[in-house]
Amino acid sequence: MKVFITGASGFIGTQVVHELLAAGHEVVALARSDVAQAKVEKISSKVAVLRGDLTDVDILKKGASESDGVVHLGFVQNFSKFEECCQIDYKATIAMLDVLEGTDKPFIYTSGTIKLDGKVTIETDQRDPKEPSTRGKTETLALGYKDRGVRVTTVRLPLVHGEGDHGFVPLIFGITRTKGFSAYIEEGSNKFPAVHVNDAAVLYRLVLEKGQAGHAYHAAAEGILTAKDFAEAIGKSLNVPVESITQDKVMGHFGFLGIFFGFDQPTSSEITREELQWDPKGVTLFEDINTDFYRNSTSTF
Repeated sequence: MKVFITGASGFIGTQVVHELLAAGHEVVALARSDVAQAKVEKISSKVAVLRGDLTDVDILKKGASESDGVVHLGFVQNFSKFEECCQIDYKATIAMLDVLEGTDKPFIYTSGTIKLDGKVTIETDQRDPKEPSTRGKTETLALGYKDRGVRVTTVRLPLVHGEGDHGFVPLIFGITRTKGFSAYIEEGSNKFPAVHVNDAAVLYRLVLEKGQAGHAYHAAAEGILTAKDFAEAIGKSLNVPVESITQDKVMGHFGFLGIFFGFDQPTSSEITREELQWDPKGVTLFEDINTDFYRNSTSTF
């Protein structure tokens, strides 16, 4: 299968490219810059590059229409303009889906487990129509293309970890070093799932090959983790104290990450595992936290 991938030069995207190539698929990678192009070309000389970014609607349509399937991983990482980034994602997603209409080709949208909070969420749970972020609304709209002749699916990602990570976990490590202690909010009882990046990449391949139109799949590989357990593991790794902070101090301590750190999002992947025979085997988040990579990590965000 010839697969068009956005976000191919990113932390998760590079592993998805590796996984698809190993399974015998061809890859066409969207690259917004010389740096991004060099990253994907370093993976393999077999990767074809299509230059452009997520605002280049014509390029996105070209990549989607000339491929046998699409994996949409790209997202502009500017949290100071989050809703603007969501709008870019919305327009990019609809542009690619429109050219796939009536083809029965696979299209994977990437979403998250955040905002599916407050109870153990399963794959058949839908987004809250009152959710203010355009990201959730885009997922709902995208899945609706199953009725327009696209084998559209979504992969909902939890906290993704592994070597090469430059996101949530390295940012928390950086904050912990700066503040001198590892923090959690109130009782720290809010829960979240996690997955090793290699296991997430395998799931993308399985969804591409076997995913059913209109279905959501959960990349929740590990048991439900509490924020307190997470903070204690980082404190132990960096040999610093662990403390609870009150709700009024969250944004001052965590910055923009405070928006996400307090969500309660216990998530099940039972349907995903059974339907696709997904069997995650990567190391756990707690094992990763104790590696030199994370102890010495910094983030580009």
